[in-house]
Amino acid sequence: MPKRQETSTALSYPWLYDTVRKRFESDEAMEAFLPKAFTSGELKRKGDDRYLSAMSQRVFQAGIQHSVVDAKWPAFEEAFDGFAPEQMVLLGPEQIEAHMKNERIIRDRTKLQSIPKNARFILDIRQEQDMSFGEFIADWPSSDIIGLWRLLAKRGSRLGGRSAAGFLRLVGKDTFLLTSDVVARLAAAGIIDHEPSSQRDLQIVQDAFNTLQQDSGRQLCQLSAMLSLSINPQF
Repeated sequence: MPKRQETSTALSYPWLYDTVRKRFESDEAMEAFLPKAFTSGELKRKGDDRYLSAMSQRVFQAGIQHSVVDAKWPAFEEAFDGFAPEQMVLLGPEQIEAHMKNERIIRDRTKLQSIPKNARFILDIRQEQDMSFGEFIADWPSSDIIGLWRLLAKRGSRLGGRSAAGFLRLVGKDTFLLTSDVVARLAAAGIIDHEPSSQRDLQIVQDAFNTLQQDSGRQLCQLSAMLSLSINPQF
């Protein structure tokens, strides 16, 4: 068995639970509020077109109010024929220029160019792993979610920074988010002393989440939300 990591006593799960529980009228209200990741089976049943759509949606959300992108996403789905990777990988400069004339979508050439690149990424993973992209995502262990972030940033297009975790949250894969409130709670507990950016920093954060998960049995997304609520009751 892997060695159990120790977490600061300032961030024990009993303390976190008690702190967050005070924000709600009942246990049921708190549980209803906390996010829930998809099961492995649900992730595997999701078509690879849905993963490319979510990648693209996350790329367009970067630097733009998410609600604006979300409102336009049905038009994107229509414009890109449901984001089938086998079709989207064939998008060339002429097709991209044609999409730049579509006033129903967000016309950002650089972001549009990420669609065929991410289609190629998905198809490459399918060929290398002999499984669907959804199966690949589902089988990746949550105890090394930062490793999946790293792979998405390295091999995907425009999926670096917070976009990898944002994409995973969109498709329902269990992941924590490094929001300002989460970082603030980790810093207050003495686990980190600055915004985590290096792989060493991220591993420290991953270890802290792994310990909380071992102690609670909760999903990473729920623990992430609870850390935010412990700082900001309006999360």
